[in-house]
Amino acid sequence: MHYSGQGLVILAKVNFIMDKVLLGQAAAQARGLAIDAVHACSSGHLGLPLGAAEIGAVLFSDTLRFNPSVPRWINRDRFVLSAGHGSMFIYTWLHLAGYDLSLDEVKAFRKHHSKTPGHPEFGETDGVECTTGPLGQGVGNAVGMAVSAKMAAARFNTQEHQILDYKVVALAGDGCLQEGVAAEAASFAGHFGLDNLILIYDSNDVTLDAMASATQSEDTALRFTACGFEVQTIDGHDFDSIANALAHAYAAKSGKPQLIVAKTIIGKGIAEVAGTAKAHGEGGAKFSDSARKSLGLPEEHFYVSPEVRAHFAKLKSEREDAYAKWQLTYAAWKSANPDKAALLEPAVNGVRPEANALLAKIPAFPADAKIATRKAGADVLQPIGKELPLLVSGSADLHGSTLNYIAGAGDFTKATPAGRNIRFGIREHAMGAILNGFGYDGLFIASGATFLMFSDYMRPSIRLAGLAKLPVFYIFTHDSVGVGEDGPTHQPVEVTSSLRLIPNLDVIRPGDPEETAGAFAAAVSHTDGPTALILSRQAIPTLNEIPVDVRREGTLKGGYIAKKETSELETIILATGTELQHALAAAKQLGSGVRVVSLPSFERFDRQSDEYRENVLPKNVRKRVAIEAGVTDVWYKYVGLGGKVIGIDCFGFSAPGDTVMKELGITAANVVAAVNALNLVCPACARRTGE
Repeated sequence: MHYSGQGLVILAKVNFIMDKVLLGQAAAQARGLAIDAVHACSSGHLGLPLGAAEIGAVLFSDTLRFNPSVPRWINRDRFVLSAGHGSMFIYTWLHLAGYDLSLDEVKAFRKHHSKTPGHPEFGETDGVECTTGPLGQGVGNAVGMAVSAKMAAARFNTQEHQILDYKVVALAGDGCLQEGVAAEAASFAGHFGLDNLILIYDSNDVTLDAMASATQSEDTALRFTACGFEVQTIDGHDFDSIANALAHAYAAKSGKPQLIVAKTIIGKGIAEVAGTAKAHGEGGAKFSDSARKSLGLPEEHFYVSPEVRAHFAKLKSEREDAYAKWQLTYAAWKSANPDKAALLEPAVNGVRPEANALLAKIPAFPADAKIATRKAGADVLQPIGKELPLLVSGSADLHGSTLNYIAGAGDFTKATPAGRNIRFGIREHAMGAILNGFGYDGLFIASGATFLMFSDYMRPSIRLAGLAKLPVFYIFTHDSVGVGEDGPTHQPVEVTSSLRLIPNLDVIRPGDPEETAGAFAAAVSHTDGPTALILSRQAIPTLNEIPVDVRREGTLKGGYIAKKETSELETIILATGTELQHALAAAKQLGSGVRVVSLPSFERFDRQSDEYRENVLPKNVRKRVAIEAGVTDVWYKYVGLGGKVIGIDCFGFSAPGDTVMKELGITAANVVAAVNALNLVCPACARRTGE
């Protein structure tokens, strides 16, 4: 049952008669490719590729809509291998289906620079929709793709032209469904009626260490039914059962996401380990010779028969024809809807708005404004939201505190899929994975918000966003001990610094409303990775002594001279976020040779040219003090071992925010004392010279 690009038009009858002999050959040869690849590199995971081979045969032969020649076709069905350890499953079927994944690449499984890394990686292999491996993440990614698909269809389809109607199909195992992120994502999917989502549960009764019964006894079908899914349970090795279940899931009109519980035998094809925990990894590879013989494979390794090759070549031709027909529909849609096309096509091509152009749309803040940067963010978000109709803003049940609701944009619901505000509920872990799904889908600029302290719940998703360079962004408020009375459980003294350790993640902690404007413009224009905006709960002054354009553009660069010395430069004070006010106040007391550098984003500053960074932080000026209301270690890259960092290397306590800040030493007076106490002579040099 192949599908065209317009609607779910079944080109073959629903009760089609499949060539089960040919599909059986394809499944056996897919098992052989997996066995040979894992045996060749002596590592990998055979359990899923062997146990789910029949599922793969039906999916890639008769179900999924895609065009291997145009792997990022916007109306392709998205297939997510949530159980990413079984990567040879997807590599095998992508190879057979005709993607740009040669047999040599399959043979190079897990080798350096191959397109077949140990776990699937987005951007490395055509046809791999997302980076998976950390279990459960792919389920959340698939949910995010399904939300993106709903939003896109509501925004771009017209009564005359249905250009977007793709499904999202995910394959998950027990490990995925045991992880909390999958449970959160499933609850979200059921509540919002994501009937374009099909989750296949490879239920083989085995985890890694033992039989699944050692760690679980729940009825998964009932759990998902309770979440709002329509559930089918099938024999995962029977072609008719698989095909009929998928046909039902594709055509279902229940308004519910679909779960197919596919009962399978892990490691099927290797008799010595099949159905046991030993089949999960590479343990069965040592039985490759006997397994290949039992599968009816010849002595030739990495064998694919001419008949199977011909079958998939024919399917590839049919898929290219279906894509060509969709293109005709798309061309007619584009001609009839030039405004919609002008919005969609840049998004498809990954084009983001230019930051300075966005800043021009954001009014300057009143000179006497004293507001929290979370409130400044709310004010900045409104003109950006109007300028960018594909900007999506969600919150983990905290819109009233994170203040990131786009006015007039509506809520995303079953009844209003065009709404741009997403209520994630208290599901930070799923929110992170769902945002990544948006990033992989590539059509919307997606953001999500919570308190900075709870970003720890999202950390695995944020890390994967950095790894895959997904241009999503996070709005993390209540950024320091300034939270005050809520106490140390809600005072994230270490979290900002810990986020700075994630590669490819831009962390921006603005120091006033105008820096906040620059931070938001930087986040929505950034295309090479995620961005975390770190915003305050407490009100802070607008720093009018610094020109508006300097604050905004300096934030885009990650760091800039906030106050320039008026005589020979002797001392540099560095600060970020709400502590920038203290650095400026201290500089006024310390004399004309003091420079203040605002450093809202280490990562963006470090990407600037050597010349720019030297101009801001000249290497010959070693007398440096930094201040930030958080742990101090990360600052020594800028102040050096001879410098001083004023920070908080302990947990806070419950009291008004100003009291906590003062008690823990985050004051201008402490900056002044630190500068005055700096010893300009290196202790080692002093010992040598006798000074």
